This record gives sequence, structure tokens and C-alpha cells, in this order.
Amino acid sequence: MIFSLALLLILGLIIITVMSSIADKKIGPKEVFLQLLSTAVLYFSAISLGVLLFQFINIYFPDILKVDFYQRESYFSSMRWAVAVLVIVFPVYIWSLWYTRKAELATPELKEMLTRKWLLYFTVFAAAAVIIGDLVTLIFNYLQGETTTRFVLKIASVLFIAAAVFGYYFWELRQEKNPKAAKFVKIAKWGIVIIVAGLVVFGFYSAGSPQSARVLRLDQQRLSDLQGMQNQIVYFWQQKNRLPLNAAELTDSISGYVVPQDPETGLSYEYNVLGNLKFELCGVFKTEGETGNVQVPTEVSKINLYADNWQHSIGRVCFERAIDPQLYKLNK
Repeated sequence: MIFSLALLLILGLIIITVMSSIADKKIGPKEVFLQLLSTAVLYFSAISLGVLLFQFINIYFPDILKVDFYQRESYFSSMRWAVAVLVIVFPVYIWSLWYTRKAELATPELKEMLTRKWLLYFTVFAAAAVIIGDLVTLIFNYLQGETTTRFVLKIASVLFIAAAVFGYYFWELRQEKNPKAAKFVKIAKWGIVIIVAGLVVFGFYSAGSPQSARVLRLDQQRLSDLQGMQNQIVYFWQQKNRLPLNAAELTDSISGYVVPQDPETGLSYEYNVLGNLKFELCGVFKTEGETGNVQVPTEVSKINLYADNWQHSIGRVCFERAIDPQLYKLNK
């Protein structure tokens, strides 16, 4: 949804660019589309930075109402997307600023481009609108009693990004009449570059290395396989009033269920019958728990029954299960 918003903004920029370039007949298409590129990558960078900051907050300040494993994994996935966009798009933005500034020094008439002025003023307007909406949201939610750290940090993140964009381009417009503003613009530019670079590095650290991400995904698949086997075992018992003697009995050619194997080694998962209603499923894991490289606060893990039910350590882990006939009725 966020990137769809960025595409809509860029569509609006294209319309503004076309209209202004038609009126500005002295400027060629090269300069026009360079200005459009600079503004478009700015928007993508700003939105991706906001996504990255939001995921930091979601992971390190978790909401007790959203602590399930798959929700946390969606945070890491969004974080990786944001880091990937910033690694490619933000350097393009910096290059476009450098190139346009170099071109403006060589040809001062470029500063008077209608396209440039339209895009700059539109960016300042959009940033101001975001700041106003952010402050209204802050006051409204405060009156509603929302004072959590998560909420305050997210409001502050949006305010920081919008204020940085507004301040930079506001002074960019002023430096044409006030040369002293040029020094502020230069300092602000390098300050923003350092902040974004630091956040990207921290994003790499939080998301983990590609190798660790792959190991975690393998363990996720193992858990999914074991959950599927558990469901199939319970269904087997409901239909036949007995547990399967071995995992091979779970194979069903009609439903298409095939007993899974370890995605990395290709070995079968362990299935052992412990009694008339008790069984265990075993697998070999490469990571610990379900939280990756981020610790979940104790008060959160206490209410996360799913995590307790499938919590695992590194190595061979067995999950013991007992079927409750009061909950799972036999099919008569």
C-alpha cells in the first residue's frame, strides 16, 4: 500500500512535469526528466526510510496484540525490502542532486526552469501536509488515551522524515535569494546521508545475514511440515479411532497429502507413538526459538501460546502431543 501511494505521487509528478515542460520551451527533455528522476527517487527513499523505521519499532517495541510468529516475520520481510530500496534508490538520489547542481553551475538558467520550481514547491507542499497530518494524528490519539512508546516513536519517525524533506527543500528555494542558506543546505545534505547510511547498516544487522535468513526460513519450513503432519495425524485418529503406526500411513492419494521430508537433508521427520492418544514429532533445527535474532519481552512471550507450543532449541527437538477426545470428536 505504501509503495502504491508512492506510485500515485510519481504519477502526479509526471503530470506536473509534462504541463510545466510544455510551458517552458527553452529547456530540453534531458533536464526535465532529470528533475523528475530526482524527485521520484526522493519520494521512494523517504517512504522506504519510513518503512524501515516502522519495522525497527515493530520489532524492538512489539505490540502485545501482534506477537505471533508470522507477524514478526512480515516485519523482517518489510525491513529487507526497505533496505534493498534504499541501497539502490538513495545513491541514485544523491547522484541526481550532484549532477543537477553541477549542471546549474554551468548553466544558471536551469535554476529558472518551471519544471524545477513546480517540483520543488510541490515537494515542500507535500512535506508540509504530512507534518500537519502527523501532528493532528498525534493530538487525536493522545486525546484517545494512546500514549504507548510505539505510537510516539512512529509519530516521531514520520515527523523527522517530513521535516527533513521540508527543511532541505525550503532552504533550497531560499538559497537562490539568500546565499547564506547554501551552507545550511550543504550541511543538511551530508547529515541526512550519514543518518540514512547508519539506518541501512542497522537494518542489515537487524535483518541478519543472507545465510542466517536462509537458515531461519528452513526452520520455518520444518515447523510448517510438522504442523501439517500433526493435523493429518489428528484427522487420521478421528476417522479410524487409532493413531497411525508410522508416518507412511498418513499418505493420502485422494487428498494429495504426502508425508514431507526435511527441506535441507531430505530425511524423514521422526514420528513415534507414545500411547493410545499420545504421539511425538521430531525434527532437527538450526536456530533457537521462533524470534530469529530479536528477543521478545517476557510479558509478550507469556501470552504467546503459539510460541510455547512450538518453541524449539538448536538440534533435535521432539514435540509431544496428546489428543483430547473431548475436543477432537471421533467421526461416527
